Amino acid sequence: MKIRHIISSLALMTGAYVLPSTAQQPLNFTVKAGEVKASVSPNMWGIFFEDINFSADGGIYAELVKNRSFEFSVPLMGWTVPEGAVSNGQILVVNRQEDNSSNPRFAKITLPAARSFTMVNEGFRGMGIKAGEQYNFSLYARLQPGSAVKLTVNLLDDAGKTIGTTTISPAGDSWQLYKASFTAAATAAKGKLQLTFTGSGGIDADMISLFPQHTWKERGNGLRADLVQLLADLHPGFLRFPGGCIVEGRDLANRYQWKKTVGDVSERELIINRWNTEFAHRAAPDYFQSFGLGFFEYFLLAEDIGASPLPILNCGMACQYNSGEVVAVNELDPYIQDALDLIEFANGGVTTKWGALRAKMGHPAPFNLKMLGVGNEQWGPQYVERYTLFAKAIKDKYPDIRLVNSLGPSPSGDKFNFLNDTLRKLQADILDEHYYSPPEWFLGNAARYDAYDRKGPKIFAGEYAAHSRGTEGLQRNNWQSALAEAAFMTGLERNADVVTMASYAPLLAHVDGWQWAPDLIWFDNLRAYGTPNYYVQKLYANNKGTVVVPILKDYKVISGQDSVYASTVVDEKSGELVIKLVNAAGTAQPVAVAVEGVKSLAASGRLTILRSNSLQAVNSLEQPVGIAPEEKNIAVKGKTVRTEIAPWSFYVIRVKINK
Repeated sequence: MKIRHIISSLALMTGAYVLPSTAQQPLNFTVKAGEVKASVSPNMWGIFFEDINFSADGGIYAELVKNRSFEFSVPLMGWTVPEGAVSNGQILVVNRQEDNSSNPRFAKITLPAARSFTMVNEGFRGMGIKAGEQYNFSLYARLQPGSAVKLTVNLLDDAGKTIGTTTISPAGDSWQLYKASFTAAATAAKGKLQLTFTGSGGIDADMISLFPQHTWKERGNGLRADLVQLLADLHPGFLRFPGGCIVEGRDLANRYQWKKTVGDVSERELIINRWNTEFAHRAAPDYFQSFGLGFFEYFLLAEDIGASPLPILNCGMACQYNSGEVVAVNELDPYIQDALDLIEFANGGVTTKWGALRAKMGHPAPFNLKMLGVGNEQWGPQYVERYTLFAKAIKDKYPDIRLVNSLGPSPSGDKFNFLNDTLRKLQADILDEHYYSPPEWFLGNAARYDAYDRKGPKIFAGEYAAHSRGTEGLQRNNWQSALAEAAFMTGLERNADVVTMASYAPLLAHVDGWQWAPDLIWFDNLRAYGTPNYYVQKLYANNKGTVVVPILKDYKVISGQDSVYASTVVDEKSGELVIKLVNAAGTAQPVAVAVEGVKSLAASGRLTILRSNSLQAVNSLEQPVGIAPEEKNIAVKGKTVRTEIAPWSFYVIRVKINK
């Protein structure tokens, strides 16, 4: 390692500027545009969704009511009722487990002598309400015999003032769905929903719901539009869902079961979220999974944003960091059948059992599923034993489905080595590598895949993020971490014949409800912003290209020499060369990129710069684009592209080529 590279790496770690070099001769790079080294997978840069940090309920799922069907472990959690209302029988939570095991509880409200009863829902750290927005309220209700009850629905602002109202008059003693809409008169960041029952007798209520009219594509049971738009802007090649560790569950009873997340929303079985109490310093006892965002909605989201779906299924193993529970191998058949049935749900004809359910839910056309993950982050011989049984059953019936397989929680060590050796011998399709490490690791491992076996299984960089130093679990999404990831990703792109997919993790985090950091996108009840890491991902995904061509210095790949990292692709569709340059040093670096194998280059190209003067700089809700791409033209002379890479920066250059 050169002395300058050592000094520059120290600068990246400390945030200190390096003294300018006295010699400012440009670094001379050569691009061999006629030598295609690999094709870039259309799925190359994707996104990984896990319901952590209130990403689903309270996040991208637009439902505003928390514990809408009283199924939390504390049945009235999220609701405020008058003091003594439970003990006096004014409100009781009735459990009808034998009649409805998926959604057994409902609220029985008996009106007191004053003939009114009020209850308030706090939402997910409050409700984000926007002035002028229409809100759609609904509930299932039935009157108790001989009753006459009217329901008044009020939206309250942060101070408790009514900013929207409507009424419903239920009729009949059988369950019916009632709906009403109204418009909010003001904006509230932490609003609440107030329900007031007046009249005589009593009423039973369940599935109390409030959605904004403006969801993604205006769908009922829809998704929060601004968050989905941030995902769509990434132009992701795939969507991996639903996790993550929630696939496993702390134990098998609370594993993710996709069949319980499809069909009628009112019949989906809520479970505790495994991140509920995982971290004592960020405990969230009100964190559950309603599955309003279920497998159908995940497939639909993938289709909406042009991403290939990549569902991950439980392989008969709970989280090995928690219970380590496994299902007996001779009882694994239901788990395997779930995988086979999921493929039918995604791709089967409308006359098949699960294809018919997909059609009934509004999507008769298949979702074109091509990949499936077996387990999340498992390790050891117990995983291999179960994976082998899954693989045989799936390949026998669906030989074209490519399987994604775990290599454990770390990118090295005994667990990794065992699975890497074993699964390669089993000729696995895709191996899923995970790395959460300091920025220095990412800088030092940009050449990780240069020596990988070109004929072996493909690699999925399924979860990665550079973790800067933080306190109380808050690893900040600063420019230092994003810059290190940009450098590392040059190595992923350069080795696109081996690495076919990559995704940052986790994806989303509520600023008032997170458990894990850093995260790609942060939001509150009204706003959202992309981190510097988000813009790194966006620049790679939006400048993906179709084939990799070499960029060299002194006949070697550029992976940290003089603190510079580089990769190049050609976009055959647009006829452009795309050069990516990362300067990890605190000093500017002039470069000259000579392009061989082309007749000529256009006289000008497009330069996109992502940079900051401080490695500790971050974006925020108040300054969402403090670090964001800047675009400008760049002059090109002959067949050489010249520029000076600013300190601590990521450059993307696009220039038309004439072959």
